[in-house]
Amino acid sequence: MTITDVIRDLGLSTIVPAQEDIVVQGGYVSDLLSDVMGRAEAGSVWVTVQSHQNIVAVAALADLAGIIIVNGVQPEAAVISKAREQGVAVYGTTGDAFNTVGKLYALGVMGRVKRDT
Repeated sequence: MTITDVIRDLGLSTIVPAQEDIVVQGGYVSDLLSDVMGRAEAGSVWVTVQSHQNIVAVAALADLAGIIIVNGVQPEAAVISKAREQGVAVYGTTGDAFNTVGKLYALGVMGRVKRDT
């Protein structure tokens, strides 16, 4: 499934578009930045209510497919600018995290978590 498929099937609004139509390799949901940094797998789409600048840094560091901000929360202009600079795709939905993740799961997007080795 590509990010374009996710946008279409979930009815997401595009805040910062992806630079290319990347394959979504899984999903992760958390509002704790250190949790996402330590456990989200590269290529995953991240579902969160957070909207501050640090989400962009975390998504770039973890090499995520994109960020979906839930509950209709809108990031400030500085966050959007930083996401563009960093090449981090950001999308929005008025839906809540629980239902958004449920829809992703129904589409076949499975959770991906780094495991301790």
